[in-house]
Amino acid sequence: MIGLLHKPLSASAPVLDLSRARLRRALADLTEAAHPGGGLSRHMTALWLKSALFTEVFGAGAAPVSEVEFLNLAAFMAPVRRRIAPMIARVGMAELRARLDILLQGQGPVDARIARFLACFSEERDNRWLRDLAAEVLHFTQPDTVPLMTRWIWDAGASTGALREIWQAEDIDRAEIDLTDDLTTFTALQSQIEAFLTAEGHERDRVWLCDLLLAHVYAGYIDACGGRYLRGDDADAADPMRHTRRILGLDAVDAESGRIRLMLLEGPPDLLPAEGYEADA
Repeated sequence: MIGLLHKPLSASAPVLDLSRARLRRALADLTEAAHPGGGLSRHMTALWLKSALFTEVFGAGAAPVSEVEFLNLAAFMAPVRRRIAPMIARVGMAELRARLDILLQGQGPVDARIARFLACFSEERDNRWLRDLAAEVLHFTQPDTVPLMTRWIWDAGASTGALREIWQAEDIDRAEIDLTDDLTTFTALQSQIEAFLTAEGHERDRVWLCDLLLAHVYAGYIDACGGRYLRGDDADAADPMRHTRRILGLDAVDAESGRIRLMLLEGPPDLLPAEGYEADA
């Protein structure tokens, strides 16, 4: 197998030795898995709608986000939705808005803003999920400039994520991947995968297809581990996209009612109206 690209995109960009063969297999599997649910186009449209909602709430000129609006958004962030209500109860929505302003409106590069945002939550015993919150808010509000930087894509501390599953190595479980989990790495990864998608004939909506492909790669890892990292039920056990949608938060919209599944606490989800979203989104 030959890695897709071996030269960095710039003098400061890291070299990512991705496997074209693994990427091609993942894309073929994603295409087949997505077909019963409307195909790649429908899933990419769902991500576009998610981004439109985030941009409406957090974009330039938007009014300060309310607690209800934020909880609606949290339903679309799988690592966040079960943890967010207790955190808001502790710090308050006004304080959370101020911290989000540091992330979205603050000065300095993306990595510095994320670091300052996370530093605001020193009271959290386990704040790893807050990194995913920052990553999702930034990416889905500014998808053209900020790649998705979640831990399930690459977690340098744990040396795990979708990146490992598409790495060029005979034994990917033992491969040593010396990469940081900052903007330079995620930008290089997205650029490299988008180049692969272009070569495979996918010219449009590559940002969303890149997200889908990486999520499906990691979903394959979850399936290989017996699905123990994401809880499912017998009703969707035969759905080949179940983990892919959950990773990206696309399971937040109930297909029959068109209402958002708002999982605030352990147990059955609450349902809130998904205004502006159709059931098939």
